[in-house]
Amino acid sequence: MPPVSAFLRTAAAHAWRLLVVGAAVYALFAVLGRFHEIAVALFLGLVITALLAVPARRLAGVMPRPLAVAVCLVASTVVLAGGLALVGEAVAGESTTLVREFRTGLDSIEKWLERPPFRLAPGALSDVQSRMGQYLSSHRSTLVSTALSGAGHLVEVLTVIALAVFSSVFFLHGGDRQWSWFCAQLPGAARERVEVAGRAAWRTFTGYTHGIVLVAATNAVLVGVALYFLGVPLAVPLALLEFFAAFVPLVGSPVALAVAAVVALAAKGPVTAAVVVALIVVIGQIEGHLLHPLVMSWAVRLHPLVVAISVIAGAIAAGVVGAVVAVPMVSVTWSVYTALRDTRPAVA
Repeated sequence: MPPVSAFLRTAAAHAWRLLVVGAAVYALFAVLGRFHEIAVALFLGLVITALLAVPARRLAGVMPRPLAVAVCLVASTVVLAGGLALVGEAVAGESTTLVREFRTGLDSIEKWLERPPFRLAPGALSDVQSRMGQYLSSHRSTLVSTALSGAGHLVEVLTVIALAVFSSVFFLHGGDRQWSWFCAQLPGAARERVEVAGRAAWRTFTGYTHGIVLVAATNAVLVGVALYFLGVPLAVPLALLEFFAAFVPLVGSPVALAVAAVVALAAKGPVTAAVVVALIVVIGQIEGHLLHPLVMSWAVRLHPLVVAISVIAGAIAAGVVGAVVAVPMVSVTWSVYTALRDTRPAVA
């Protein structure tokens, strides 16, 4: 039997290690998929901790730590509830106007599509509306069951939010002590490297969280002001949509602005819609060349191609939640790898 070449032995040695790593990653994602509510709740708890850690630390200098944590959580809850109430009031106040303008806009769009180059058949949109009405009437039971399942999903969402807030209380109050206790349980040989990895991961995650919130808030303000001066209905809710969509880098913001362009087309006509489309290009340039480089310099620099692949892969794996979590997860992983590589002892 001829001897096995060194290349094959090396390839086989690396192949079984890759198989073990692949099996471990698959098992990890299987566990996270089975308990994804807990994983999402802990992720949100870490986000809350990253946003409130500095205010809580400063308040802890003038009052007891538990009281400082309670003040930060209550104040942030009041601000969030007030913002949602403002959006709800704006929707209620402009809903009638929006419905009237939307119907008028549909008639204008239909007449515009009947002209060249589209030459849509007269009454085509009206036929679509009647077919939609027939569909809703014939599938009423299915829609009711879907609504009931949606109520169940609402309970799950509220449970996740409650667990996130509950976990953030302990993270804010004694997260550093909890991490120190965890590291103390490890063997001495691995303790230092785990501490280095933990510090790098938290620094990157905190920087990314602060930066992406800044990007989202800046985009929302720009969109809200622009839509308000253009007279587009529901400027505040559309700005809020832009705020949440910006948490999905490179993809979320254009999608939210496309929704705003559709509303502008229906309510104000093609000229205003064209201005909103131009706004998409301008905000995309500001976000891509100014804001996101600033965010990545706070956390870790990732190539735009890596960001795009991460977002798409996260969306395929776990939907919207995966698209939001993918980039910070890749950033933290790369930061940990870099920190451990820099602290690796030199080989004699």
